[in-house]
Amino acid sequence: MKLHIYTPDKILYDGDTDSVTIPGMKGSFTILKNHAPLISSINKGVIKYKVSDTEEKLSVNSGFVEVRNNVITICAEINK
Repeated sequence: MKLHIYTPDKILYDGDTDSVTIPGMKGSFTILKNHAPLISSINKGVIKYKVSDTEEKLSVNSGFVEVRNNVITICAEINK
């Protein structure tokens, strides 16, 4: 899958991923390959995404995510 993570200031990540876990408004959810299309808001918490066997973490305040055709696009305000 392709993952794009954008903030108001810059592109944080643009590459491949195996899975992404999002802190949604009603709890965390995980996106895997061939996930159904969706658009969701992101709650304050930690986004986790896996690249090969490495898990990366990103602390966010808010944002939204779109999933379509194995492309995940996240626009988020990060904690600094």
